[in-house]
Amino acid sequence: MSRLVVVSNRVPLPSERGAKAGGLAVALADALQPGSVWFGWSGRRSSRGSATTHIQRSEGITYATIDLTEADYHSFYVNFSNGALWPLLHFRLGLLDFRSEDYAGYRAVNRQFAAALVPLLRPDDVIWVHDYHLIPLAMELRALGVTNRIGFFLHTPFVPPAIFNAMPRSSELLHGLCAYDIIGFHTRTYRSAFLDCVAENMGVHADSEGRFIWRGHHVRAIVDPIGIDADGFTKCAIDAARGADARALRDSLGKGSLAIGVDRLDYSKGLINRFEAIGRFFANYPQHRRQLSFLQVAARSREEQGSYQRLRRELDRIVGDTNGRYSEFDWTPLRYMTRAVKRDTLAGFFRLSRLAVVTPLRDGMNLVAKEYIAAQDPRDPGVLILSRFAGAAEELTEALQVNPYDSDEIAEAMHIGLSMELEERQERWRSLHKKVSANTAQRFCTVFLKHLVHPEINPERPTLRAIS
Repeated sequence: MSRLVVVSNRVPLPSERGAKAGGLAVALADALQPGSVWFGWSGRRSSRGSATTHIQRSEGITYATIDLTEADYHSFYVNFSNGALWPLLHFRLGLLDFRSEDYAGYRAVNRQFAAALVPLLRPDDVIWVHDYHLIPLAMELRALGVTNRIGFFLHTPFVPPAIFNAMPRSSELLHGLCAYDIIGFHTRTYRSAFLDCVAENMGVHADSEGRFIWRGHHVRAIVDPIGIDADGFTKCAIDAARGADARALRDSLGKGSLAIGVDRLDYSKGLINRFEAIGRFFANYPQHRRQLSFLQVAARSREEQGSYQRLRRELDRIVGDTNGRYSEFDWTPLRYMTRAVKRDTLAGFFRLSRLAVVTPLRDGMNLVAKEYIAAQDPRDPGVLILSRFAGAAEELTEALQVNPYDSDEIAEAMHIGLSMELEERQERWRSLHKKVSANTAQRFCTVFLKHLVHPEINPERPTLRAIS
């Protein structure tokens, strides 16, 4: 049986406290069986770097990591991955900061990853690479003679050609993606955008199943939405709702209700628009004052970048203005935290909340939306307000979907959600829960690995057309 080798920018080492608290480690828990390997960056930076691959083993899984130099960290991770690729893939061309030296560093680190990974590989390994940091990795592995099946999953959106082509060296990135055998996307929209880029820039048209041939190499683009362990999260929410943190939060509300938002502190999450919507909500619907408190958890991230520093200052300003305008001595309308909260604690908070407001401007999927649904009490479920530009919106059609750029629409949806009759809330929740329970993390892994391990090598005559 083939061994699975997972590659990601950052490896959540078992020695690190809370390493499996969320994110990719949770999603891949079922796929990472004893004998598997997880390879990537250790998270350590040094002035010289290290040519050594560090090995840890836990529960039969091998964790292999390399260190980066300070210079590589900044060019590869801070500047190109998060300063150029991240805004590009989230439709924010105004924030795209491309520098050729950063791109060179990005390519160099991908070569380092490839060189360190090759000695660990066996001939029958299947390799699953994750996310935009490692787009060129398959191309670098192929250059070193690796013929194994290699899959790639993009956890962000993908953009149409008119946006993608604004990135300098975009054709090189596209060629890098086409060195993979399987390329996975959360939604049909993202896959269509990628295939449109392939058609426009490379003159290759995929068949109806997303299959095409590039320079003799068979490639397939698939749709495989990531999910959660819905049953496990429900159990976690039930337990956490009885815990000390949830009791303290409930007591602090008095007779009022709770609305919640949970995000990384990132400009793609629509936090400015959301905070403005909360002010509009209390202005336009004064009957909800003192009856609802909004809790926003926005864990800080990428604080080296100026765009994130400016975002935080603007959010601080809006919070101060909103609370200054509407607070009473015993009631605060907007509670705002910028430190991380444990996943099980959040599960309990979700179960207490009448509303979840999940309004990213763009998001690959957004698992908070799915976790909120899984956490609800079927007898008295809350209401999910969801951006129509989150990947989850293609699945979760029974949520109250909003334009995240329209603060008045978000405010109105909050009012509708709080005013919704129990029967309608239950009906919406049942439909949403059925979907969340079907499209699980386990299914995500199973579908992707089925495509990766069992290739279909005969596309329906994909059209090959030279670019004139």
